[in-house]
Amino acid sequence: MNVPGELHALVERFDRDRTSYRSGRYNEAQARVDFINPLLGLLGWDVENREGRPEAYRDVVYEDRVKVGGGTKAPDYGFYAGGRRRFFLEAKKPSVDIAGDVAPAVQLRRYAWSARLSLSVLTDFEEFAIYDCRSEPEKNDSATTARLELFTYDRYTESEVWERISSVFSRRAILDGSLERYAEENRKRRGKETVDAAFLREIEGWRSTLARDIAARNDVNTRQLNFAVQMTIDRIIFLRMAEDRGIENYGRLMALLNGGDTYRRLCEVFHDADDRYNSGLFHFRGERGREEEPDRLTPAIEIDDTVLKGIIRGLYYPESPYEFSVLPVGVLGHVYEQFLGRVIRLEDGHTATVEEKPEVRKAGGVYYTPTYIVDYIVEKTVGKLLEGKRPGPRGGASRIRIVDPACGSGSFLIGAYKYLLDWHRDRYVEDGPEKWTDRLYTGPGGQHHLTIDEKKRILLNNIHGVDIDPQAVEVTKLSLLLKVLEGESEASLATQLRMFQERALPDLDDNIKCGNSLIGPDFYDNEQMMLLDEEEHYRINVFDWEKAFPQVFDGDNPGFDAAIGNPPYIRMETFTLLKQYLRSHYQVHAERADLYAWRPNLNPMARSGIGATSLSCDTMSA
Repeated sequence: MNVPGELHALVERFDRDRTSYRSGRYNEAQARVDFINPLLGLLGWDVENREGRPEAYRDVVYEDRVKVGGGTKAPDYGFYAGGRRRFFLEAKKPSVDIAGDVAPAVQLRRYAWSARLSLSVLTDFEEFAIYDCRSEPEKNDSATTARLELFTYDRYTESEVWERISSVFSRRAILDGSLERYAEENRKRRGKETVDAAFLREIEGWRSTLARDIAARNDVNTRQLNFAVQMTIDRIIFLRMAEDRGIENYGRLMALLNGGDTYRRLCEVFHDADDRYNSGLFHFRGERGREEEPDRLTPAIEIDDTVLKGIIRGLYYPESPYEFSVLPVGVLGHVYEQFLGRVIRLEDGHTATVEEKPEVRKAGGVYYTPTYIVDYIVEKTVGKLLEGKRPGPRGGASRIRIVDPACGSGSFLIGAYKYLLDWHRDRYVEDGPEKWTDRLYTGPGGQHHLTIDEKKRILLNNIHGVDIDPQAVEVTKLSLLLKVLEGESEASLATQLRMFQERALPDLDDNIKCGNSLIGPDFYDNEQMMLLDEEEHYRINVFDWEKAFPQVFDGDNPGFDAAIGNPPYIRMETFTLLKQYLRSHYQVHAERADLYAWRPNLNPMARSGIGATSLSCDTMSA
């Protein structure tokens, strides 16, 4: 293979002054500009975005999130091709020992494993190391653990070495599937967990431990127990992810390991979060204009110090392999889909057990919708609705209303929200960023970002969801709130608080609702239904669309523009009367192999003139 002349020149320049470059005075930023960026350019990557591609289609993204603790930061480069992040590259100054230093290798692997990337690169130009990042990083790993290959700069100009590097990491090769082929050919460690499986195992362990301890120490019923456990886990995950993303002070939760009365001190952290974020995740006091009842249950319970400290300790390195600054919100959604397939049961008053939900057991497990299916459905619904629309609060896009009537962990709503965020950002940039300074700002590396106020506006205006499971509702809210915080910093949130006297996050109680989206209040027109006991009423959980979403159904053009998601699974054999109700209200028409048109006879969702609402469908029971 022909080696580019520019590569020969780079290698010769580095070799001439190698001693100077390897001195501590020559820093990482200089190494990037002088050597690493040109090397990446020879591999076909538009590092400086000279082609002027929109934000969503840039080749290379400089990661700008800073982690306060430990002096580490987010990956230096994220490489994108075909609309997907493919690998990270972590850059170091040449004085760093890439071959033997453990810390940079583990750092890179934590980033890539948390982001679900199979391969990533560590380089200071003098050395170029390729790591298999599918294996979970462990605190006793060496610099050679999971390292597939290591090249030194003086070999770059050898034709077989350059071919080896470029055939895997050039942009053209990656679009042709080179990473997947190389990773499979060089798989060294098998049987290790993916980040999804590892994190699921982690939080399932927390659930079991918390459930047993709270049940033993407190007088709570089954619903209260499930609520207390779910909210405690969600709040801890939210705050820990906010720490690694530079939004919360790093190590604040870890500080709780010192001293006793841990849960009381943790609740103080939760109350501070209520002042900062305004989300239903932290809602402990009544507020004017807010219908949702505050959480008075969880601040009053008791949790053992040992239980909480074990959970918190496992969230920090070296006990934790996760790098929360790059853990995708979608991964959290996939984990929670599995997590929601089990429920806590209370036996003998103070004994808690965790078991599969009956419908999950019957179905043989929980199956989440692959990301590419979500993206396809969103593009064919939300994308179509946005055609010809203008962005901004007065543009046509602001009038689009999207709902997932069985939102589960929120994967479809996250997909729709991300599509809307990218679309608004790109339209503002195309229209001239200087016209939209109240909606758009320029961050490090010249990348454009929506302001947090704009992200909140889009979320509250366009995204809606319903689920019969209250735990699923809370998970969906958590995922959406984390999406709002992506790319934010502690400084940007402080500005929001100071300048606008607003807390950072929106209250989603008016957007994400708990109820049975298929069963309306007319279900009780049948007097026989009134004889059901309290538990049956709770389980059926009738839902009034117009009362739940007055902001959608008031006005001249009421209803939603699109419904996206998977139709709800219902155990019909246990609800004879429910089946009759559904048959009298709904019809299902298979119009395409990959889409179902869901046409309720009495459709509360579709606006007049819209016709069918589009849903993805794996299976549908009716």
